[in-house]
Amino acid sequence: MLRDQVVLVTEKGEPTGLAEKMAAHQQGLLHLAFSVMIYRETEKGREYLLQQRALGKYHSGGLWTNTCCSHPMQGESFETAAARRLNEELGIAAPLQFEMGETFCYRAELDNNLTEHELDQIIVCKVDDVAMTPNPEEVMGWRWWPEQEMSSTMAQSPELFTAWFGMVVNRIERQLAA
Repeated sequence: MLRDQVVLVTEKGEPTGLAEKMAAHQQGLLHLAFSVMIYRETEKGREYLLQQRALGKYHSGGLWTNTCCSHPMQGESFETAAARRLNEELGIAAPLQFEMGETFCYRAELDNNLTEHELDQIIVCKVDDVAMTPNPEEVMGWRWWPEQEMSSTMAQSPELFTAWFGMVVNRIERQLAA
């Protein structure tokens, strides 16, 4: 099953093979990933659409994170993978205008004796609003977070967020400031 496999890569993004998703996380193998952040500009400033991962997820259950993050299947573009997972996780079916950001490599030790070791493609998307029907097997909560509230909550209670979230936010903020 292609959905249960991740694309293994070098730090330069050169594919080296495939691995079963759980095995890749158990062994800490470097693989492709993407992190999508949907945002909107309001009268009060920028707001980010965050999701709270379902408790039944194989890692980081109950933690807040960017709008969507996952892994592209072999031969799948980041745009196609992002649209697929936004629909599967949040029920967002409307076509969105994605803006690619940087890629970065990180390694983080997670719960359940798993390791996230990813070459992560940042993807941002500006909307006025977006219709969604979150999948309860993927998402236990979601909300628009004002930028200042998100930053202060991250500083005061980083344990509420996924291990990669701060790294993703830093890159997104730089991208949107450029």
